[in-house]
Formats: sequence, C-alpha cells, structure tokens
Amino acid sequence: MKTIYVIGAGIEGQEGFSRRALELVAQAELLIGGPRQLALFPDFSGTTMATGDNLAPVVECLGKCTGSAVVLASGDPLFFGIGRYLLRNLPDADLEFVPNVSSAQYAFAKIREPWDDAVFVSTQGRGLKGAVDQIVAHDKVALLTDNVNTPKVIATELIERGRDGYTAYLCENLGTAEESITHTELKGLLKLPSAALNVLILIKEYEAGGDGIGPCLGIPDEDFATVKKLITNEEVRAVSLAKLRLRQDMTLWDIGAGSGSVSIEADHLMPNGRVFAIERNPQCLTFFKKNLKKFNSRNITLVAGDAPACLEDLPDPDRVFIGGSGGHLWKILDAADGRLPIGGRVVLNAVTLDTLNAATDFFENAGYELEVTTVNISRTRPLTDYKMFEAYNPVFVLTAVKE
Repeated sequence: MKTIYVIGAGIEGQEGFSRRALELVAQAELLIGGPRQLALFPDFSGTTMATGDNLAPVVECLGKCTGSAVVLASGDPLFFGIGRYLLRNLPDADLEFVPNVSSAQYAFAKIREPWDDAVFVSTQGRGLKGAVDQIVAHDKVALLTDNVNTPKVIATELIERGRDGYTAYLCENLGTAEESITHTELKGLLKLPSAALNVLILIKEYEAGGDGIGPCLGIPDEDFATVKKLITNEEVRAVSLAKLRLRQDMTLWDIGAGSGSVSIEADHLMPNGRVFAIERNPQCLTFFKKNLKKFNSRNITLVAGDAPACLEDLPDPDRVFIGGSGGHLWKILDAADGRLPIGGRVVLNAVTLDTLNAATDFFENAGYELEVTTVNISRTRPLTDYKMFEAYNPVFVLTAVKE
C-alpha cells in the first residue's frame, strides 16, 4: 500500500518543518505544492508539480504515482486546506497528514489572544452572506478572506447590518518580511488596503448599554428603541413566543418585524437557530439596527423589503410570526403555506376583527389546525396617587399548525 504524505508548511519557512517532515521530503520521488512551498526546497532532485486553482490534475498525478509522494500545504492541511479535497478523491488509507502551525493559530499568538473559543470561517465556498451570518452569530471569529470578499467588503456588510461593535485585527503576510498586524475597528478596515495573504480576527465588544440581557421572555417595552406604540407589548410577545414553540435550531420568519422585539427575544431562545426579520418601514429599520446592537443579537438577518416578494430568497421556515402584513395578508399566508413543512406553525397577532376574520378564513380553507387566544392587558399606571389600571386594546393571537 502506497502512502501519500500531506505535510503542512509552517510560518517560519523550512525552519518550521519537523525533522520527520524533512526526511519524508528528502525520500520522496514526487513533490507537489504551491509555488511558495516548492520554493522552500530548491535542491529537491525528484519530480515536482505546482498546484493551482484546479486540483483535479493533482489527484490524477497522485493516482498514477507508484513511488513515494509528498504534498505540501500551508499550515494544517486539514484546516481549510487541500486535505479535505484529497480525502474526497483518494482512498483514506493512502493518506497520512503531518500538520504544522496554521496561519490562524499563528495570528492569535501574535495578538496574544486565546483561540480555543474562536470560530473559524472561510469566504471560499460560503460567500459573503454566509460568512457574515457566521460572524454575527459568534463572539470571536478568525476569517480567511479571498480576493472578492476582502476585509473591507466584510466590514462594509457588517456595518450595513448594524453590527459595527467589533475589534478587528488585520494580520497580513504572516511569517514573511512584510508581516503586518493592524489593530483597529470595523470602520477602520474601510480605509485599509489588505494583502492577498491575510487573516482577519474579529472580537465582539459588548455595548455598555446592553444590560447583559440573556434568554428571557417579556423584555420591558421601554428597553426597545421604537416608533411610538408600534411594538408587540411584552405580555403579548411572551404569549406569541410560547405559541411558536421554538426549538434551539429552528428557522423563523418574523414578518412585519417593526423594531425587532419578537426577533430579539426569539434569537435569545434559539442559540443555534436563524431569524429572518422582514420590515419595509425605513424608520423601523433604523430602530431595529439600534436594538440589534443593544441586545447583542447574533442570529438575526434583517431583510429590508415587502413581503411576500422578499421571501423567495430566504431559506424555508420552521416557524412564521406575522406582526404586520402591509395589506398583503392572504398573499403572505399563501407564500408561507407553500414553504412550511408539515407540523410547521404560524403565529399571527391581529388587532382588528378584519384581520382576525381574514386569517381565520385562510387557515380553515388551507386545512390548518387553528387556535385563537385573546390577550387582554391592563397595567397599573405609574407615578399616580391611586392604583388605577390602564387597559390596552385586546390582541388576538392566532396559532395555526400545518397538517
């Protein structure tokens, strides 16, 4: 049985290789690697092959090779490296991996920051949106960028989402004479050119006004920045979220999200889930972004647009909450019905009898199991001499389960 050794090249050039790694290279008949890795062994006497963007020829060459072969990679070959591709295309038993220090590991060491609690993301294969979704979902991220999704592009997308509360370390050309590490904030990245070889480390800096609010139901209304009276009251919010029966890994559509009170509490309840908040009102969107920062929300994607048109590009939901429909209730319900799985739930808050009747007709005709709960709230008035109750308009909470 032949063995193909996949060896990681360290940050320090040939000095970073172990004695065993150097012996394996010296004994090899075929040496494969990128131009930078091959340049570390100018005196290699066997056959060499430079890798490019297309790795199919590498697999073909290794398949035909009958002698000893070494594939050079950067750092750890199984950390966003060639190792994954080789495992998919060659027998596992033919491969042996000899890892080295990865660029991300080296970068954390240079900035004196523990990395055991970090998440590692590459824009290759994930794209800008997927990468930024991962960033906002975690507190500490090491990002391997590409020529399209540069640190500046990443920073721009985060700022547009209202997620600018990160400390940034731009680590460039690590281990070379041009090595540079810049400590800045997201807005600072907008002004910085970046080298092609870089690691971007982002660490969430919690806002002082965040109050450390964790998973809970019924965050006080006054804690949210919002258009006056355009908020799902905390008691109604608690009932609605209970009716949604969220699990930690679900996907939720929050349609007519307003200032984000339902999305933010749902985000706290779904640490591994995703919330897509749809809102068209520019003023509400401004308040929503402020609330995202204040409550350190992680898994919320704000979608500015009109439903149902903007729902087409979203992943299928497990749950749908409708706080407002903009006059398109039936079209929204029809779109949601087409995407919900069997057993999926829609929770809708209706303030008017017109909305109640229209939604009831739809769910009954579509074959949903429907329950309607009326929530009547009265609160004592603060700062008065007498304890008197102030009544709020009743809210009809419709819970529809797809059968």
